[in-house]
Amino acid sequence: MTTETPRWLKSSYSGNGGQCIEFASHLIASRGVVPVRDSKNPSGPVLDIPASAFASFVAGVKDGEVDR
Repeated sequence: MTTETPRWLKSSYSGNGGQCIEFASHLIASRGVVPVRDSKNPSGPVLDIPASAFASFVAGVKDGEVDR
């Protein structure tokens, strides 16, 4: 297990509407997960999404399979 601190990122498509998530994709190699959190609540809970599930989600977004 690594103690590396997440470096939080937001999508470049995120606006300033306050409905964003942040993710720390650099932890895939060391942890096998992508931590995800609510950008409005940075001290709140973090979900660890399996890397394969996060990749499927991103692919679905890019393919237009995920609607607003």
